[in-house]
This record gives sequence, C-alpha cells and structure tokens, in this order.
Amino acid sequence: MAKLFKKTYRFAGFTSTFITFFLTSLLGVFFYWHGNINYKFLLLFFLVCYVFSFLIIQYRVEKFIYKQVKKIYNDVKLLDATTFDKKRITTDMSTLTREVERFAEDKKLEIETLKDRENYRKEFMGNVAHELKTPLFTVQGYILTLLDGAMKDKTVRKKYLQRANKGVERLLYIVKDLDMITKLEMGDISLVKEDFNIIELVQNVFDLLEMKAAKKNIILTFDSEYNDSIMVHADRERIQQVLTNLVENSIKYGKPDGTTEVSIEDLIKNKVIVRVTDNGEGIEKEHIPRLFERFFRVDKSGSRKVGGSGLGLSIVKHLIEAHDEKIYVESQFGIGSEFSFTLEKSK
Repeated sequence: MAKLFKKTYRFAGFTSTFITFFLTSLLGVFFYWHGNINYKFLLLFFLVCYVFSFLIIQYRVEKFIYKQVKKIYNDVKLLDATTFDKKRITTDMSTLTREVERFAEDKKLEIETLKDRENYRKEFMGNVAHELKTPLFTVQGYILTLLDGAMKDKTVRKKYLQRANKGVERLLYIVKDLDMITKLEMGDISLVKEDFNIIELVQNVFDLLEMKAAKKNIILTFDSEYNDSIMVHADRERIQQVLTNLVENSIKYGKPDGTTEVSIEDLIKNKVIVRVTDNGEGIEKEHIPRLFERFFRVDKSGSRKVGGSGLGLSIVKHLIEAHDEKIYVESQFGIGSEFSFTLEKSK
C-alpha cells in the first residue's frame, strides 16, 4: 500500500481495562471475605494485569487481522500480497476499509481505461482496414476489368490504368501518413528549427493552394495587411505542413464563395498565435473532442468525396506538440471553424 496504516490501541486498551477491573474486583472480594484487604497488592495486581492483558490482546489482534486480511487479499487478488507486511498492519478497521476501497476504485478506473483503449484499438484497426480497402478494391476492379478483355481497347485501357494509378497514389498517401504519425508518436522525427518569416510561409501556402481554392471560389486572405515580417523559431518544413493541412481542410469543407482567413497575433512576450478561420460548414460540438484522433471523420458518408487520409489533423497535432506548443479549435455548426496554434518568436 502507498502509505503505512495507522496502528491504534483503542480496542486493546478498552478490553484490557475491562478485564483488569473485573479481575481486580474479584481479587478484592476474595480479600474482603477473608478480612484482609491489601490495597498495595491490589494496585500492583491492577497495573501488572492491565499491562499484561494489553500486550497480549494487542499482539493477538494484530496477528489475527494480518492473517485474515492477507487471506482476503490473496483470495480476491485485489492487492499484491507481497507488499502487505506486518509494518502495514492496523487495528483501525475504518482505515483499512478506506484503503481497500481506494485500491478497488483505482482498479476500477484502470479497467475502464483498458476497456477504452481496447475499443479505440478496435475502432482504429477497423478504420485502417476501411481506408485501405477502398482504394485496393478500386485498383483490383479496374485491373480485373482490363484482364477480362477491356485491355484490347486502347482508350479504355489508358483510362482504367489512370484510375488504377490514382487508387495506388491514395494507398501510398495513406501509408506515408501512417508512417509519419507512427514516427511522431514514437518521437522518431527530429525537428530542424530555424528563424523564418511566418507571413512569407503563409503566403507560400496560399500560392500552393490557390488553384484548389479557385475551384470553389474560396478566397485565401490575411485578416489585415502585414507590412512587417513576423519572425518565429520553428521547423519551417513542418510548420508549412501544418498550415497546408489546415488551409486545405478549410477549402475541402468550406462553402462555395467562402473565405479562409489567416491571422498572426502576439500572445505573450515570446509567443505568437496563428489562426486559420473559415466560414464553412462548422463542426458540431460533440465531435470537437475527437477531431485530432486518427481516421476520425465528422461526416462519414461524404468523407471520401473530399479525399485525404483521415490522418491530417492528427499529424498536425503531433507536429505542434513536437514543438512543445499548443493547438486549439473553436467551431460553430453552420457558421465556421477556427484552428489556432502557438509558435515561439525569434530571439
């Protein structure tokens, strides 16, 4: 147990007092009948009887409790009996009860945690299988169609091979993201931190995703005009990956003719906060706590239409945490979402 039990002597004290008074009284009556009461002897007898009774009762009670409670622990396997030695014995049963209840509660929480992890593992394995199954079946379908005779038609052959290639590219995309998130969780990716202008990096991301945004007529913009550079200290490549993922998500789930806005603000003396805000679909409140889970998708039915591996936000979270920074999300369903993360300023 985590702490030594409190050893009490109340039971032995009360019992010894009762026995001593009873025996002393009997001895006093005996002396009285013989007409010779020796008060000094009675007092000495009282003291000796009390001390002897107290020691014997205390020892026997402790030994009894130790044996019985140890047997209970062995039977129910609630605690490791090897950690339960005589130094931890108590005659205070209320203390013992509290300790046992505390350990039982700890075990209950541990079991619930293991069940949650098992459910998460099952869900994760199911998601992995589903994500890989879709492109695999697509590729297999096109190849089988070609083998069944469609390969003779050059136009059909080229079209089906191109589609099969897209399925393979999706598989590679998923495997690549899985590999990255595994390395991130194991701490196997080293960061190359440097000083760079975060405004310039955001503009690069806008340029990269401009055509994709144009298809939905979504405007990529800053919240205001930044004339001066804002220098931060981080891994430039990884932060670009974070920004690309967040802006790309805002385009995927944004409404046509919408806006994706990025702002950079001072947070504290040595920190800035980068916000990516859109006026898209928004996220229902109950889904927000699970947004950064691997393969979690808010819209299960339409998720395949917008593509992606389902690992993007999880990778974003791990990359930000690898910088010892924080990422936040606020969203209102039907109004829009805002993802924000902190970065260290250049010194």
